Amino acid sequence: MKIGIFGCGAYGMSLSSILWENKCDITMWTKFEEEKEQLEKTRKNERLLPNFELPKEIKITTDIEECIKEKDLLIIAIPAAHVDTLAIQMKPYIKDNHILIATKGIEQDTGLFINQILEKYLDTKNIAVISGPTFAIDLISKMPAGLAVASKNPETIKRAKNALQNKYIKLRETSDVIGVEICGSIKNVIALSSGMLAGLGANDSTTAMLLTEAIHDMKEIIEAFKGDKKTVLSFAGFGDLLLTCTSVKSRNYTFGKLIGQKKSSQELQEYLKNTTVEGYYTLESIYKLLKNKKVSIPIIDLIYDIAVEGEPSEKLLTFLVEKA
Repeated sequence: MKIGIFGCGAYGMSLSSILWENKCDITMWTKFEEEKEQLEKTRKNERLLPNFELPKEIKITTDIEECIKEKDLLIIAIPAAHVDTLAIQMKPYIKDNHILIATKGIEQDTGLFINQILEKYLDTKNIAVISGPTFAIDLISKMPAGLAVASKNPETIKRAKNALQNKYIKLRETSDVIGVEICGSIKNVIALSSGMLAGLGANDSTTAMLLTEAIHDMKEIIEAFKGDKKTVLSFAGFGDLLLTCTSVKSRNYTFGKLIGQKKSSQELQEYLKNTTVEGYYTLESIYKLLKNKKVSIPIIDLIYDIAVEGEPSEKLLTFLVEKA
């Protein structure tokens, strides 16, 4: 298969390792000429994925058309905040292409999920989403990992599975695109609160209490958007929530921990400047989206009050006990 990956970050690179293992022909796109030159020269990004080297046969380009032309599957693996701009740039070259979304999040200004952004601009309905408990650093280890893949188009799911599934990667399919998108987005927000608990010195029992409550809240959000509430028990739901909310490898968890430790505003902004924290970006989006739909999810309101408005993180401890 010929694959075009948009994004040379940690997750895009880790996906390329699986695709390479599966004997795919891979082209990776970056908008940064400097990043292209570095990857072509060293085949590495020591900051993002230490000790991982891109095979020399993987092509790196800054040309969007080159990354799309004659590809069997396109993979979007860039931060959610930049998907809109990328979709506009892709538009002239897209005609019924099969696209797999590996990005998680909700656009702030519009409240659109990633699949909705692509459908807004691109001439294709062949769109799928993958989500599940998979850190980039873990994917390159060739140990078993599971992902949910969601699409209304069976052919797009087939292509995603052909590209990625092998002896150590499992893809479990569903048609619940919105449910998988919600799970992939909201778990990053919940990870902020899990990190806050760690920063406050809470124990594992308190964290388990939070995750149990979060599962119920995620189910309510999925139902509010007409998704399948059973998706919360999938790789995209419980699986990803468990991983992201309990691991120091999670940037969302780490940022929440800094908040719980009462780090200065300057330290928090510095972390956000140097690190992609999708949960923080998504928090504002889901907060506004739920308000507009008049759906009350108190845990989202509280995380917003703490992370954005600067309320004391200790409120989370009281909330967990008093939550109805």
